[in-house]
Amino acid sequence: MKSILIAVAALAATLSAPAFANADLAKAKNCMTCHAVDKKIVGPAYKDVAAKYAKDKDATAKLAEKIIKGGSGAWGPVPMPPNTQVTPDEAKKLAAWVLTVK
Repeated sequence: MKSILIAVAALAATLSAPAFANADLAKAKNCMTCHAVDKKIVGPAYKDVAAKYAKDKDATAKLAEKIIKGGSGAWGPVPMPPNTQVTPDEAKKLAAWVLTVK
């Protein structure tokens, strides 16, 4: 019984880790300089991005590309510069995480 509880606890920790890891990744890659989870700073709040792209099946790929290449016009006149510190794999992880924010 004890080994089952340990296995369940380990599985739960593994399943919840990506959300924290991606928030940490966003901080490490300086995304939080211009964005916040729940309020507009320079760029939109992550919860607003998630809401806008909620029904878009290609949202992860679109957002990952914007993270890497930058963009303009979708959220107003201030352009988002390309993030040259982010790899394509990290961009996908960040985009997937942003889409989970409520």
